[in-house]
Amino acid sequence: VYNAAPAWGVTVGDALGVPDPVLTQHLHLHQGQTFSFLGIRVSSPLSLVVNGRRPPGSALAPPRLALSNPSAPP
Repeated sequence: VYNAAPAWGVTVGDALGVPDPVLTQHLHLHQGQTFSFLGIRVSSPLSLVVNGRRPPGSALAPPRLALSNPSAPP
């Protein structure tokens, strides 16, 4: 689950409701092999319904800021 906190997750047997999913077909070629799979995305793990309940706010991973400057000297 993208943007989920490391300590939160779903387990085998959980009932999972996915409102407004975005289904995407992924197709990748690597070393002569083709890998094809479906991916389902939602806007946030907080929009899911797990076992009839919304996840707590702590299920959302905290934001991280990553900066880079490729022209800066090492």
